[in-house]
Amino acid sequence: MWDLLIINPMINALLLFYSVLGNQFILAIIALTILIRIIVFPLSLKQQRSMVMMQALQGSKEWQAIQKKYKNDREKLAQEQMRMYNEFGVSPLGGCLPTLIQFPVLIGLYQSIVRVLAGSPLQLVDLASRVYLPSLSALVPLNDRFLWLDLGRPDPFYIIPVLVVFTTWAQQKLLTAPSADAQSASMNQSMQIMMPLMLGFFALQYSSALAIYFVMSNVVGVAQYFIINRWFRHRWEKDSHTNRKSSRKPRLAKGKTESKTEETRQEKKQVEKTQP
Repeated sequence: MWDLLIINPMINALLLFYSVLGNQFILAIIALTILIRIIVFPLSLKQQRSMVMMQALQGSKEWQAIQKKYKNDREKLAQEQMRMYNEFGVSPLGGCLPTLIQFPVLIGLYQSIVRVLAGSPLQLVDLASRVYLPSLSALVPLNDRFLWLDLGRPDPFYIIPVLVVFTTWAQQKLLTAPSADAQSASMNQSMQIMMPLMLGFFALQYSSALAIYFVMSNVVGVAQYFIINRWFRHRWEKDSHTNRKSSRKPRLAKGKTESKTEETRQEKKQVEKTQP
């Protein structure tokens, strides 16, 4: 199932892009990176919306007031925070999904690159069984050279791994939602350090083609951030206030109804007292 849904489609996408982009494997990787980013764009949109709504929430006076009021009562503070999350329409975990989805994509891409850059007769036979079109099979073996890089091996000069670390850190910095909770803030800060170092380690150990995917994915992610921020941020900030007002209406209406019911009961009692 893994091969059918992940590996084989990626292999054929790489070969297809390779065939239409002048037999340049580096261009095929860049094209596949952009395609993957387009596919997960709705998740990126949701992640960034969650971050903007969280910023609006934590910048509100009520949020700051409950932080002060319940600073010594963590259970009550957590309850009040969840109430405000619901009022603003914010999920505390809304920004995690795109990050989690990256891991199966990375594993699948690495395995696809290894299989496409087949280096032995056995690997060539395995690759042929995975290709959908005979015309794509004719492309093998692929041109795996780009500048000083052998795309099937790690960068010998460590330039690409350094770019991986820097671009991953930049993207993490932009896309990490602020947190008023000290524990969450500490966890976010740790992730901003650990994620770039982890991907940098992968870039040192595995093919430079995978490292180039990391760099391109991060660059496209940063570009998406600024584009989304420009076109959607103002609308989301308005939505945060609208959602909160609408979430309060039922409570107000209920309060008024209860008050009116109580008034009616009092009037009935007065009438009963005055009757002989």
